Amino acid sequence: MTFQIHALCEEPFAELFTLSDAELRARNIRRMVVDTSPGTPCRVSLSDAEVGETVLLLNYTHQPAETPYRASHAIFVREGAKQATPRPDEIPPALSSRLISIRLFDDAHMMVDADVVEGARLAAALARAFGNEAVAYGHLHYAKPGCFAALVRRA
Repeated sequence: MTFQIHALCEEPFAELFTLSDAELRARNIRRMVVDTSPGTPCRVSLSDAEVGETVLLLNYTHQPAETPYRASHAIFVREGAKQATPRPDEIPPALSSRLISIRLFDDAHMMVDADVVEGARLAAALARAFGNEAVAYGHLHYAKPGCFAALVRRA
């Protein structure tokens, strides 16, 4: 076991689905009905939403540390999604089927390495990355849109 991918918890997003579209817009959030799949990867379930499902598109601060790498970007969350719990060294399908950007950070939240790999080669790249003792954790991003996908830690 070398790494473990962590999905976002559903709890912070659940109440958002009870808001009206106007209330969501006031928070810069958009409710959408998925019209094509794959293409709308949920950061809670780590799977693609299916056609007809409701998702929220919102800005999420995935790197909250007060460093030059502090960052946020758009993410999708499926209505009713439950937090995925991938096993150590498991790559969920929403990650294995896409081009992934890996950003690796140390304990001070400073980037120490980065890579871009096809999802089919993500497990090997993460195993190599966590061989570097300076790496405390990583962020996975969908490389083409640049959106945060998941947190990864040493298992």
